[in-house]
Amino acid sequence: MGKRLKRKFFVQPTLKVAKELLGKVLVRIYREKRLSGKIVEIEAYIGPKDKASHAYLGKRTKRNLAEFLAGGHIYIYLVYGMYWQLNFSTETEGKPTCILIRALEPAGGITEATNGPGKLCRALRLDKSFYGEDLCQSKRIWIEEGKKVRTSQIIKTSRVGIDYAGPFWASIPWRFYLKDNKFVSKKG
Repeated sequence: MGKRLKRKFFVQPTLKVAKELLGKVLVRIYREKRLSGKIVEIEAYIGPKDKASHAYLGKRTKRNLAEFLAGGHIYIYLVYGMYWQLNFSTETEGKPTCILIRALEPAGGITEATNGPGKLCRALRLDKSFYGEDLCQSKRIWIEEGKKVRTSQIIKTSRVGIDYAGPFWASIPWRFYLKDNKFVSKKG
């Protein structure tokens, strides 16, 4: 077991946190069992300027309030009425920025696919009950130090499925994943 990440990790600039999350270990306690996986793919959302962010133009809704919490809180929501999406708030309270966890490399206790945001939430049994959960204090989910990832191992590319935000925002390279990792949801 690695050392649990503290608040100071999550309150850094979003793109820095995004790259540094790669290689860290997501731990979930489910029915007294430890489920864990190495984070291998993420996307950054930097609202209110980011048209792909749920907090674009500073918009606050019941759905996105967790994005405005201090870094290290969970922002989880449902898409297409069936897939949960796990995000971590970053930076300071009141600044709506977050990171979507897109894929994990199973490390222990996980028997289902984790190569996509909906799949990893299903494999870890994550749902709305995690909304606003504090990763720095929770007894059921947290992030631990993992192996340090070299910059040369990080692929930087555009985010997935955000064409609605327009060509500029859809092409910004705020998606990061580990090179040659077979658990990444989508290459390139």
